[in-house]
Amino acid sequence: MKQTDQSLLEQMRITEFAISSLKELFSITPSDEVSLKNFKPFAEASVDALVEQFYETQTAIPEVALLIGDSDTLARLKASQKRYIVDLFSGHYDLEYVNNRLRIGLVHKRIGVEPKLYLAAIERLKDLLLDLIDEKISDEVERINVVKALRRFLMFDVSLVFDTYIRSMISEIEISKQRSESYARTLEEKVKERTEQLEILSRTDPLTGLLNQRFLDKLLTQTLRAAQRRKEPVAIAYIDVNDFKVINDTQGHQRGDEILRMVAEELKAVSRLEDNCFRYGGDEFCVVMSNCTLDNANSWKERLQLNIQARGDVPSLSIGIAQTGPEKYVTSDEFIHQADQEMYMVKKSMKNA
Repeated sequence: MKQTDQSLLEQMRITEFAISSLKELFSITPSDEVSLKNFKPFAEASVDALVEQFYETQTAIPEVALLIGDSDTLARLKASQKRYIVDLFSGHYDLEYVNNRLRIGLVHKRIGVEPKLYLAAIERLKDLLLDLIDEKISDEVERINVVKALRRFLMFDVSLVFDTYIRSMISEIEISKQRSESYARTLEEKVKERTEQLEILSRTDPLTGLLNQRFLDKLLTQTLRAAQRRKEPVAIAYIDVNDFKVINDTQGHQRGDEILRMVAEELKAVSRLEDNCFRYGGDEFCVVMSNCTLDNANSWKERLQLNIQARGDVPSLSIGIAQTGPEKYVTSDEFIHQADQEMYMVKKSMKNA
């Protein structure tokens, strides 16, 4: 159930039994209730004058005057204070009475009345009521009983008001905590997202979208170690774009960049999901193929060359293929070097053809 669907009594779980326990805590007896009720006619007759005196002193306090703010608010406060005094001497101190006291605490908290100001106001009200009791009751025993009852019920009221104060403050702290935790989670997610983005950027070639040379050695080493554990072959392709320098010199670097992007597209098109395509630098590319034999890699090479030829607008490629494992494995540097040498031999043979 939402908080707005519950009364203050329900929210704070205050029952008749809880009220009885609180009265017992403050030594409030049925005779105290009778004493205050008997004084009610005097209180009602003097309530207007009492409230005027009370707010005359209250508005003289700059902090209080600032909180009250204007004459309309003061008029409403005076009306509320009159009801408070009449209720205090009503003789009925049940759930409705308690709920009204709880609301006083809630209102004071919402408008920003500090506890010290509320306590000072209660002390001032008590002094005015004690003066009225001294004035109206001549019998000493009766006067003492009314004074005791008044003090006990004022403390009873203060405890209820402060229960609301404390509950409201705890709620604010919990809400603030929830907001802080939510902000922290959002921040963590943003940091995680940004970290992932930076990680992707750190290993990605911005022109082609392929993995970059810096990430090649790390990933190739991991691939070779995994292959050794599983006793699987690994193949690598080393690709060079033929006559790329001539294209840059004659057609411009923009055209050269377009060709590199097209080659990258075809590399990804003929490669498996588990293959990793790299721009090795300049016009050179590498493709690492896990669990792949030399024959499989040569079939991949043929598909790539057919795709490049079909485009018509991309120069031919020199492609060197090397395999390591499953019996013996070379280091990542040696592996790349083998494929590079194969590529060089292919390029040389193409020039001599």
